[in-house]
Amino acid sequence: MRSEVSGDLVVGFDLDMTLIDTTLGFQAVLRALGTELEVDFPVELMTAVLGPPLSMMLEPHLAEEAIQPAVDRFRVLYPDHAVPAVGAFPGAHESLAAVRRHGGRIVVISGKFTPNVQRHVDHLGFDVDLIEGEVWGIGKAAALQREGAQIYVGDHVHDVEGALAAGVTSVSVLTGGCSREELMDAGTHVVLDDLTAFPGWLDRHLAGR
Repeated sequence: MRSEVSGDLVVGFDLDMTLIDTTLGFQAVLRALGTELEVDFPVELMTAVLGPPLSMMLEPHLAEEAIQPAVDRFRVLYPDHAVPAVGAFPGAHESLAAVRRHGGRIVVISGKFTPNVQRHVDHLGFDVDLIEGEVWGIGKAAALQREGAQIYVGDHVHDVEGALAAGVTSVSVLTGGCSREELMDAGTHVVLDDLTAFPGWLDRHLAGR
Protein backbone atom coordinates (compact mmCIF):
# COMPACT_ATOMS: atom_id res chain seq x y z
CA MET A 1 0.00 0.00 0.00
CA ARG A 2 1.28 3.46 -0.86
CA SER A 3 1.82 5.98 1.90
CA GLU A 4 1.00 9.68 1.64
CA VAL A 5 4.28 11.56 1.86
CA SER A 6 5.53 15.07 1.36
CA GLY A 7 8.90 16.73 0.87
CA ASP A 8 11.54 16.63 -1.82
CA LEU A 9 13.42 13.46 -0.86
CA VAL A 10 13.23 10.78 -3.56
CA VAL A 11 15.22 7.55 -3.23
CA GLY A 12 15.56 4.99 -5.99
CA PHE A 13 16.24 1.31 -5.35
CA ASP A 14 17.31 -1.47 -7.66
CA LEU A 15 15.35 -4.70 -7.16
CA ASP A 16 17.33 -7.90 -7.87
CA MET A 17 20.07 -8.54 -5.30
CA THR A 18 19.44 -5.15 -3.70
CA LEU A 19 15.94 -5.41 -2.21
CA ILE A 20 15.37 -9.10 -2.98
CA ASP A 21 17.51 -12.22 -3.27
CA THR A 22 16.41 -13.58 -6.63
CA THR A 23 19.19 -16.12 -7.09
CA LEU A 24 17.27 -19.32 -6.30
CA GLY A 25 14.15 -18.17 -8.13
CA PHE A 26 16.12 -17.16 -11.20
CA GLN A 27 17.95 -20.48 -11.17
CA ALA A 28 14.66 -22.39 -11.00
CA VAL A 29 13.30 -20.54 -14.03
CA LEU A 30 16.50 -21.07 -16.02
CA ARG A 31 16.39 -24.79 -15.27
CA ALA A 32 12.75 -25.02 -16.36
CA LEU A 33 13.54 -23.06 -19.52
CA GLY A 34 16.57 -25.22 -20.25
CA THR A 35 14.50 -28.37 -19.89
CA GLU A 36 11.96 -27.06 -22.40
CA LEU A 37 14.63 -25.93 -24.87
CA GLU A 38 16.85 -28.96 -24.27
CA VAL A 39 19.74 -26.64 -23.42
CA ASP A 40 22.05 -27.31 -20.48
CA PHE A 41 22.45 -23.77 -19.16
CA PRO A 42 25.35 -23.24 -16.70
CA VAL A 43 22.85 -21.98 -14.16
CA GLU A 44 25.17 -21.26 -11.24
CA LEU A 45 27.60 -19.37 -13.47
CA MET A 46 24.82 -17.39 -15.13
CA THR A 47 23.40 -16.29 -11.79
CA ALA A 48 26.70 -15.50 -10.06
CA VAL A 49 26.09 -11.81 -10.79
CA LEU A 50 22.48 -10.89 -11.46
CA GLY A 51 21.50 -7.59 -12.98
CA PRO A 52 22.22 -7.64 -16.72
CA PRO A 53 19.21 -8.04 -19.03
CA LEU A 54 18.17 -11.64 -19.62
CA SER A 55 18.85 -11.35 -23.34
CA MET A 56 22.51 -10.60 -22.59
CA MET A 57 22.71 -13.61 -20.27
CA LEU A 58 21.29 -15.90 -22.94
CA GLU A 59 23.45 -14.65 -25.83
CA PRO A 60 26.37 -17.07 -25.25
CA HIS A 61 24.06 -20.07 -25.12
CA LEU A 62 21.44 -19.60 -27.85
CA ALA A 63 21.34 -18.68 -31.52
CA GLU A 64 20.45 -15.05 -32.10
CA GLU A 65 17.01 -15.85 -33.49
CA ALA A 66 16.21 -18.02 -30.45
CA ILE A 67 16.96 -15.38 -27.81
CA GLN A 68 13.77 -13.32 -27.90
CA PRO A 69 11.47 -16.38 -27.91
CA ALA A 70 13.45 -17.71 -24.93
CA VAL A 71 13.09 -14.37 -23.13
CA ASP A 72 9.35 -14.44 -23.76
CA ARG A 73 9.06 -17.98 -22.44
CA PHE A 74 11.20 -17.14 -19.38
CA ARG A 75 8.75 -14.37 -18.53
CA VAL A 76 5.83 -16.79 -18.75
CA LEU A 77 7.56 -19.29 -16.46
CA TYR A 78 8.81 -16.70 -13.99
CA PRO A 79 5.72 -15.98 -11.85
CA ASP A 80 5.12 -19.60 -10.84
CA HIS A 81 8.75 -20.61 -10.40
CA ALA A 82 10.33 -17.51 -8.90
CA VAL A 83 7.97 -15.07 -7.24
CA PRO A 84 6.71 -17.24 -4.33
CA ALA A 85 10.22 -18.43 -3.49
CA VAL A 86 11.99 -15.06 -3.44
CA GLY A 87 12.27 -13.15 -0.17
CA ALA A 88 13.36 -9.69 0.83
CA PHE A 89 16.90 -9.12 2.02
CA PRO A 90 17.34 -8.24 5.70
CA GLY A 91 16.89 -4.52 6.05
CA ALA A 92 14.83 -4.08 2.87
CA HIS A 93 11.52 -3.19 4.55
CA GLU A 94 13.35 -1.14 7.16
CA SER A 95 15.18 0.83 4.45
CA LEU A 96 11.92 1.72 2.71
CA ALA A 97 10.45 2.71 6.08
CA ALA A 98 13.47 4.94 6.73
CA VAL A 99 12.78 6.87 3.54
CA ARG A 100 9.16 7.28 4.63
CA ARG A 101 10.22 8.59 8.03
CA HIS A 102 12.00 11.39 6.23
CA GLY A 103 8.89 12.18 4.16
CA GLY A 104 10.39 10.69 1.02
CA ARG A 105 9.14 9.03 -2.12
CA ILE A 106 10.42 5.62 -3.21
CA VAL A 107 10.97 4.48 -6.79
CA VAL A 108 12.09 1.00 -7.83
CA ILE A 109 14.09 1.08 -11.06
CA SER A 110 15.12 -2.33 -12.37
CA GLY A 111 16.30 -4.15 -15.44
CA LYS A 112 13.67 -6.83 -14.79
CA PHE A 113 10.51 -7.25 -16.89
CA THR A 114 8.13 -4.67 -15.45
CA PRO A 115 5.19 -6.99 -14.64
CA ASN A 116 7.56 -9.23 -12.69
CA VAL A 117 8.91 -6.26 -10.76
CA GLN A 118 5.32 -5.49 -9.79
CA ARG A 119 4.70 -9.10 -8.79
CA HIS A 120 7.66 -9.09 -6.39
CA VAL A 121 6.67 -5.72 -4.95
CA ASP A 122 3.12 -6.92 -4.37
CA HIS A 123 4.14 -10.34 -3.02
CA LEU A 124 6.51 -8.83 -0.45
CA GLY A 125 4.33 -5.85 0.42
CA PHE A 126 6.95 -3.25 -0.43
CA ASP A 127 5.66 0.28 0.16
CA VAL A 128 6.76 2.12 -2.99
CA ASP A 129 5.41 4.93 -5.13
CA LEU A 130 6.55 3.94 -8.60
CA ILE A 131 8.18 1.06 -10.41
CA GLU A 132 10.03 1.16 -13.69
CA GLY A 133 11.40 -2.00 -15.26
CA GLU A 134 13.42 -2.97 -18.31
CA VAL A 135 16.02 -0.24 -17.83
CA TRP A 136 19.68 -1.04 -17.41
CA GLY A 137 22.90 0.77 -16.59
CA ILE A 138 23.05 4.33 -17.83
CA GLY A 139 19.49 3.89 -19.05
CA LYS A 140 18.35 4.19 -15.42
CA ALA A 141 19.49 7.81 -15.35
CA ALA A 142 16.48 9.09 -17.29
CA ALA A 143 14.02 7.62 -14.76
CA LEU A 144 16.04 8.90 -11.80
CA GLN A 145 16.16 12.40 -13.26
CA ARG A 146 12.49 12.39 -14.22
CA GLU A 147 11.47 11.43 -10.69
CA GLY A 148 13.81 13.95 -9.07
CA ALA A 149 15.80 11.31 -7.18
CA GLN A 150 18.75 12.31 -5.04
CA ILE A 151 19.93 8.77 -4.13
CA TYR A 152 20.03 5.47 -6.00
CA VAL A 153 20.73 2.22 -4.15
CA GLY A 154 22.00 -0.78 -6.10
CA ASP A 155 24.38 -3.72 -6.01
CA HIS A 156 25.99 -3.71 -9.47
CA VAL A 157 28.59 -1.54 -11.16
CA HIS A 158 25.98 -0.72 -13.81
CA ASP A 159 23.71 0.62 -11.04
CA VAL A 160 26.58 2.93 -10.17
CA GLU A 161 26.80 4.01 -13.80
CA GLY A 162 23.11 4.88 -13.83
CA ALA A 163 23.35 6.87 -10.61
CA LEU A 164 26.41 8.81 -11.75
CA ALA A 165 24.86 9.54 -15.14
CA ALA A 166 21.83 10.96 -13.32
CA GLY A 167 24.01 13.06 -11.02
CA VAL A 168 22.68 11.43 -7.84
CA THR A 169 24.37 9.85 -4.83
CA SER A 170 25.28 6.25 -5.56
CA VAL A 171 24.84 3.86 -2.63
CA SER A 172 26.00 0.29 -3.22
CA VAL A 173 25.37 -2.85 -1.21
CA LEU A 174 27.50 -5.99 -1.26
CA THR A 175 24.59 -8.43 -1.52
CA GLY A 176 25.08 -8.86 -5.28
CA GLY A 177 28.10 -10.34 -6.98
CA CYS A 178 30.19 -7.17 -7.25
CA SER A 179 33.01 -6.62 -4.81
CA ARG A 180 33.70 -3.50 -2.77
CA GLU A 181 36.70 -2.79 -4.99
CA GLU A 182 34.68 -3.12 -8.21
CA LEU A 183 31.99 -0.80 -6.90
CA MET A 184 34.50 1.76 -5.67
CA ASP A 185 36.37 1.64 -8.98
CA ALA A 186 33.05 2.26 -10.76
CA GLY A 187 32.72 5.47 -8.75
CA THR A 188 30.10 4.71 -6.13
CA HIS A 189 29.95 7.20 -3.28
CA VAL A 190 29.02 4.75 -0.51
CA VAL A 191 29.42 1.00 0.01
CA LEU A 192 27.34 -0.78 2.66
CA ASP A 193 27.56 -4.44 3.58
CA ASP A 194 23.80 -4.78 3.18
CA LEU A 195 20.57 -2.84 3.61
CA THR A 196 20.55 -3.22 7.37
CA ALA A 197 23.06 -0.36 7.37
CA PHE A 198 21.01 1.89 5.10
CA PRO A 199 18.58 3.49 7.62
CA GLY A 200 21.45 4.71 9.80
CA TRP A 201 23.40 5.93 6.78
CA LEU A 202 20.33 7.82 5.48
CA ASP A 203 19.83 9.52 8.85
CA ARG A 204 23.45 10.68 8.91
CA HIS A 205 23.43 11.69 5.25
CA LEU A 206 20.31 13.83 5.59
CA ALA A 207 21.50 15.38 8.85
CA GLY A 208 24.72 16.40 7.11
CA ARG A 209 22.85 17.77 4.13
